[in-house]
Amino acid sequence: MKKIAVIFGTRPDTIKLAPVIIELKKLKKQFQVITIATAQHRQMLDQVLNVFNIRPNYDLDIMQPNQSLAMLTKNTVEALDLILEKEKPDMVLVQGDTTTTFVGSLAAFYRQIPVGHVEAGLRTNDKLNPFPEEINRRLTSTIAELHFAPTETAKNALKKENISGKNIFVTGNTVIDALEIAVKKDYSFSVTALEEILSQKKKIVLLTMHRRENWGEPMRGACKAVKKLAQLYPNINFVFPVHLNPVVKDLVHENLENLTNVFLIAPLDYSDFVNLMSKSYLIITDSGGVQEEGPHFGIPILVLRTVTERPEAVKYGTVKLVGLDENKIFSIAKKLLSNKRDYKKMASAVNPYGDGLAAVRTVQIIQNYFGFSKQKIKEFVPHK
Repeated sequence: MKKIAVIFGTRPDTIKLAPVIIELKKLKKQFQVITIATAQHRQMLDQVLNVFNIRPNYDLDIMQPNQSLAMLTKNTVEALDLILEKEKPDMVLVQGDTTTTFVGSLAAFYRQIPVGHVEAGLRTNDKLNPFPEEINRRLTSTIAELHFAPTETAKNALKKENISGKNIFVTGNTVIDALEIAVKKDYSFSVTALEEILSQKKKIVLLTMHRRENWGEPMRGACKAVKKLAQLYPNINFVFPVHLNPVVKDLVHENLENLTNVFLIAPLDYSDFVNLMSKSYLIITDSGGVQEEGPHFGIPILVLRTVTERPEAVKYGTVKLVGLDENKIFSIAKKLLSNKRDYKKMASAVNPYGDGLAAVRTVQIIQNYFGFSKQKIKEFVPHK
């Protein structure tokens, strides 16, 4: 039996590692799974753990008020090192690009434990955008032994960095596996306001904005575009779960409150959010994860960024980069909301991110690595 330590700390990395944890735990004769939560996102993390029925073996609860990235890194690596020394796992799994991801891989490297990196190879090639995620994922790639790339684009990015192709596998993205677990046709929302909004039977435009690089005037421009859209389309409901950070919250309320068809609500837990997403008509967002999730439902995505580390959906046509220019956002969204032909073209585009089998492939690769099997891995290929 091999011991696998799975390290996570934020809502996104927990969502994407949950299907892998579930698959690993099915193989009780081969793997002992040790789950370690840094709790980089305390409240949001707990919500996701409940959805997937995961109870961490270790919960570091490392967040402190006004904690710098340097202090977060120091506290996390010290706490993880003690656990790795005690447990002596045969492999550490990390996901994506958070500080938990990089520090988890670094702590494993210091203990000479091989690292498997789920969602490896995403790149913008801009060190400051997104910050600090771009550097987190690059540094993790230099440490990792196994690279579970969600797409062929990600695999090619890793090969350009001289990572051996024999250690890179295109698995698809486990976020699609998670959606298939969490989204239900007969879902009942925990937020009463959402049930009331949906009962109106109107089209829904779902909005999310939170990225640090968009704070201030860029975000103000996006809000102004949304205001014009809401005024032009009074029969469409615009639902905006607003980030709690005052920098975001104050600006959004200043520009969008008191519009009868704009609903500014508190941040949603994972289940409510993805089920609302599945019922939306259009999504306007600066989120990375939403760019992957939306195409699964056949929903056009307008991304409030000038560059993305997830270019596949742009290539296939289900995502458009619209930046933060008020007029550009307004004109492109208006076209989709008014022109059924343009809308259908985006809505029917190929989903390049997964088929719900990414976690199965990932675990098969780990089995091969430890000699439990010699399965031929059928890598993920996007298809209609």
